[in-house]
Amino acid sequence: MYDRLFAHWALPVVGEPLDLAELFGSDVDVVLDIGYGGGEGLIELAETQPHQSVIGVEVHTPGVAKVLEAVERNGWQHVRVVDGDVLELLPRIPVASLAGVRLYFPDPWLKNKQRHRRLARADVVSSLVDRLRIGGTLHVATDIPEYAAQTLDVCGAEPRLRGGVVPRPSWRPVTRFELRGLAAGREPTDMLYERVS
Repeated sequence: MYDRLFAHWALPVVGEPLDLAELFGSDVDVVLDIGYGGGEGLIELAETQPHQSVIGVEVHTPGVAKVLEAVERNGWQHVRVVDGDVLELLPRIPVASLAGVRLYFPDPWLKNKQRHRRLARADVVSSLVDRLRIGGTLHVATDIPEYAAQTLDVCGAEPRLRGGVVPRPSWRPVTRFELRGLAAGREPTDMLYERVS
């Protein structure tokens, strides 16, 4: 079943640039959801915000399978998934094409030797901003204070972005990763940025 759903609803991580209008229709807001884990948050937002089309990219195959099952069950035309690394996918995303990028509770890579793998790096943020249209948003949520500080530093240094810490939006789903952090006494930090130039 996974192979059938994957063939129908998934996008290859590498290939030619995507034609988002062909995928989802013209004049549609497209959001890139990076690292959606088990898929609960992506599924909830696909249900509650059907006006937004979503490309979800994740390396955790069970999470990809869960989203594929929801897409099939609900007959959603506004969701596609990618099983792979977002850094490999980005060349397929046209410049200035996205209404938003979501990065909720990314892997914090806490060990010093792993920190180069974080997505809150200047080169990655610059590539993501390249793909946001003017007025598009980058929304990052984390419960790791040091990761939040790095995000604030990197995004604050990106001249095309304006924003910072915001109250937790009521519409943002609570994910299993957030619940684990809350159980351990960690409060989430939401950071919302808009591309202004």
